[in-house]
Amino acid sequence: MSGMVLVTGGTGKTGGRLVRELRESGVPHRVASRRTVAAEGASPFDWTRPEGWDRVLEDVSSVYLVAPAIAGDPAQMMIDFTKFAVGRGVSRFVLLSASLLPAGGPAMGKVHAWLRENAQEWTALRPSWFMQNFSEGQHLLTIRNEDCIYSAARDGRVPFVSADDIAKAALAALTRESAFNADFVLTSSRAITYDEAAAQIGKAVGRPISHRRLGADALEARYLSLGMAPLAARTLASMDLAIAAGAEDRVTDCVKFLTGRPPIAFEAFVEANAARWFVDRRAPP
Repeated sequence: MSGMVLVTGGTGKTGGRLVRELRESGVPHRVASRRTVAAEGASPFDWTRPEGWDRVLEDVSSVYLVAPAIAGDPAQMMIDFTKFAVGRGVSRFVLLSASLLPAGGPAMGKVHAWLRENAQEWTALRPSWFMQNFSEGQHLLTIRNEDCIYSAARDGRVPFVSADDIAKAALAALTRESAFNADFVLTSSRAITYDEAAAQIGKAVGRPISHRRLGADALEARYLSLGMAPLAARTLASMDLAIAAGAEDRVTDCVKFLTGRPPIAFEAFVEANAARWFVDRRAPP
């Protein structure tokens, strides 16, 4: 598909990588981000200011939809934007949702359902938990500073997926000749426990990394103490309970189907990111 691609969340984990993929593929694109208007090709964009939507959608034919980081449920705001975009002639939408959110479910599940029922061309990407949560997200500092990973997932297994694979899947969905009009659960090729993830990271950095098992309430309180919004803290903690119950213990071939190559393995991710967890704790001379 030709035409301008609008990337919302264009500086985030998947959006930033998608922008790089689009640039390397020579696909015209526009980065929509409230945080970095000065970025290459970026345009000011605020989900809460509809008066600016018309400008950011100029000449756009497809949109990568990423939920804004706001307090409360962003679904209705995203649906309103998508309706507006359809009115401006946008024909294709690729939604970043989550593996545990089917169409009609809460949050992105509502947007997914709206696209399925109303959009001319759409794809919903439903990734499992990101590998980058360990290298860029909530686990990075605890690995570096405390040699541990906190979760309420117990022995639940997760097929952690790389944001690089998600970005390549999004590129395929945005640029192929015909739309998929389907949803895809994105995983790696093997599900592992947080204990296994901690052990692999520990082996790479040469020091023991432990998995600290918390109850959901304690994990929520921990997220709140770090400044996370209450709804987000509660949602993340409850999703760990779903992991503990086995909800994420499965793998799919969707990454290979969409990108033409196998997903990145957790071992390869750890090897590539070991320097991010390295801490020099030698006493100064």
